[in-house]
Amino acid sequence: MMMPLVMADAGEENIIRRVGGSPEMKKHLEDMGFTVGGAVTVMNTIGGNLIVKVKESRVAISREMATKIMV
Repeated sequence: MMMPLVMADAGEENIIRRVGGSPEMKKHLEDMGFTVGGAVTVMNTIGGNLIVKVKESRVAISREMATKIMV
């Protein structure tokens, strides 16, 4: 069952199933490493933003962006 990344439990590795949003947002997310089939782990949430581990990097993304990433 797919769910947006914002609903994923912290510390749990998930596989990206779909990246949505506008073409610009999709490209931006893909450039940051959010690609279908890739692994992503939510590290923690700070003031609505999510700190996630993707492709051996830690990146901060907004809640809005995280709702476009389906795992």
